[in-house]
Amino acid sequence: MVRYLIIDDEHIAHDIIKNYCDMLPNMKLMKHCYDAIEALDYLSTNSIDLIFLDLNMPKLKGFDFLKTLPNKPKVIVTTAYKEYALEGYELEITDYLLKPFSFERFLKAVNKAIHIKENNPVTAQPDENTLSEHIFLSSNKKHFQVKISDILYIEAAGNYSKVVLKNDSILVRDKISSLLEKISTEKFIQVHKSFIVAIEHINSLEGNRMLIGNNTIPIGKMYKPNVINLIKL
Repeated sequence: MVRYLIIDDEHIAHDIIKNYCDMLPNMKLMKHCYDAIEALDYLSTNSIDLIFLDLNMPKLKGFDFLKTLPNKPKVIVTTAYKEYALEGYELEITDYLLKPFSFERFLKAVNKAIHIKENNPVTAQPDENTLSEHIFLSSNKKHFQVKISDILYIEAAGNYSKVVLKNDSILVRDKISSLLEKISTEKFIQVHKSFIVAIEHINSLEGNRMLIGNNTIPIGKMYKPNVINLIKL
């Protein structure tokens, strides 16, 4: 479960973010905060995984609020001011969304937040339900949360990609290059222009092909060094 907080002085911003989050599984709103002081009070006795943070607020500005936190959860900035983006990344925010933002852009930011690995005592303890172990995939107007460890390989299909899981497959409207950015490159490698594979699920290698489960995956010439480096590990 991803526990999140919305910190924004505009009610409409709360409605938009909550409506987007309601479209995703396992997103739990912990509190609506309409200024940073209210958020500080809540965080003094509660832990959360993710903050959606506005910048231009009364009493205490968004980045000034962040600087007061000894242990930061993941933070996605939601603001109308693009000029503060650099300062945000210097404060190690996860993403910077400019209002108004689409659901697709919002989903990309959430995906980035839930798979970043970080030792942070504010976030959930590492187990099969932690943020870093899951990713949201959009298909047929639905949004599925899948475990990273269940992904066997990803196959390009034009402007779509087929994500093959242990017991299922999902066709998503995304290129494999975009999906590779969302998953850990430590756990996956590209072995062909049309295939990304999960390293832990490779059963065997022979010539220019590999076996994953009952599936034979080709190894492209320009990607063979990736496989050779893998063998040397």
